[in-house]
Amino acid sequence: MFRNTKAFSGFSVNDLQKAKQFYSQVLDLEVSEDTSMGILHLHLAGGTKVLIYPKLNHNPANYTVLNFPVPNIEDAVTELKNRGVVFEIYDFEHLKTDEDHIFRGGGPFIAWFKDPAGNILSVLEVAEA
Repeated sequence: MFRNTKAFSGFSVNDLQKAKQFYSQVLDLEVSEDTSMGILHLHLAGGTKVLIYPKLNHNPANYTVLNFPVPNIEDAVTELKNRGVVFEIYDFEHLKTDEDHIFRGGGPFIAWFKDPAGNILSVLEVAEA
């Protein structure tokens, strides 16, 4: 039924203009705004689009809504920190980030951060990024 449908993902924010600034200037993504509908479109590599919409009673996602694969996580984390991004610190039995805010406990190295609306994003190291 949906095999040939160009599906897309989306998530909410509480302030569309803060989101636009963060995604376009801090993360350096292509962002377009549909002012007639009051939404943003993130244009990701490979033609993928993500819809960002305002929601008055927005509750941030408590899971990762968007992952950015990178070839070198240390470089990505350093660059994002230089742009003002604050990384999450996790200290659970099976999930501990190190002093660089990177989880290296199995699977790809990954570091989590939040957008201005509190949604969780990540950078993760993959060889073919």
